[in-house]
Amino acid sequence: MTRESRIDAAIERLFSEISFQNAPEGLYDPLRYMIAIGGKRLRPRLMLTTCSLFRNDFPEEVLAPAAGLEVFHTFTLIHDDIMDRSPLRRGHDTVWKKWDPDTAILSGDVMCIDSYKRIAKAPAAVLGEVLALFSKTAAEVCDGQQYDMEFEKSGGAVSMDDYLMMIGLKTGVLIACAAQMGVMTGGAPREVWGPFYDYGYNLGLAFQIADDWLDCYGDSRVFGKPIGGDIVNGKKSWLAVKAAEKAPEALEAAMAIPVEDAAGKAARISAVMKVYEENGVGNEAMEAIGAFNEKALAAIAPICCGDDFALLKQFADSLTGRSK
Repeated sequence: MTRESRIDAAIERLFSEISFQNAPEGLYDPLRYMIAIGGKRLRPRLMLTTCSLFRNDFPEEVLAPAAGLEVFHTFTLIHDDIMDRSPLRRGHDTVWKKWDPDTAILSGDVMCIDSYKRIAKAPAAVLGEVLALFSKTAAEVCDGQQYDMEFEKSGGAVSMDDYLMMIGLKTGVLIACAAQMGVMTGGAPREVWGPFYDYGYNLGLAFQIADDWLDCYGDSRVFGKPIGGDIVNGKKSWLAVKAAEKAPEALEAAMAIPVEDAAGKAARISAVMKVYEENGVGNEAMEAIGAFNEKALAAIAPICCGDDFALLKQFADSLTGRSK
């Protein structure tokens, strides 16, 4: 069995066995619903991928923390969807839409708690350091979400440095955590923990910029949510920040179009997309994705070679060239 097939089998086993308590159903049904609608499982997959470089098996002390990463990520999605008022997630109703916002808040809370229970099953030799890394990461994700909301509400320009800081917290650190947690639970020497963190962090930046690009140029049937949501919500995406640098007046005029109804939303999306296209913003986003991908690989190039490097490159390429 190849290493990739072992990882695939472990992921399938992990998510076929993941469960939550039955009662009260109103609290735990949303958890089961979110896990069932799936996703790429990229964070547990990355953890198992980096772990596989240092051990050949995936016992419970590895699989449980891997599941914990996905459970925590899913908790953030439940709460993000409330804050963004997003009606769809992966082509399905979001939890707040299917149930109600109060249920979504409480179910998200218990999902966060559940993630810690799973992380706490990490190998005893590194348990303290794994929990410290995860707790630091969890707080940073909240920091990033707060910056994201503040940027959205400010109405003013956001620098590219501030944008990258925000997505580094909101997205990059959890993917970095997955990469480092994999080598920690795999028994890797401490001196390689940092380079693997840097690998994951830069992949996280590339991944988020790709997500921003897909929000404008993706296929809603594949992307799993309406196209142009960032534009309608006034989010400071990579494309919006770059367009503000290149054509601030044109972007400001386009974003001033009211979005009180479907026609207004369509008009704003069309106007903003025109600004993007006239200024080559979409192409520049793709270049930025490639640059962060290369930076990720450069972080682990001095310590990985041969099949190991090829596996990490394959993961990076599949992540940043994703379709959903």
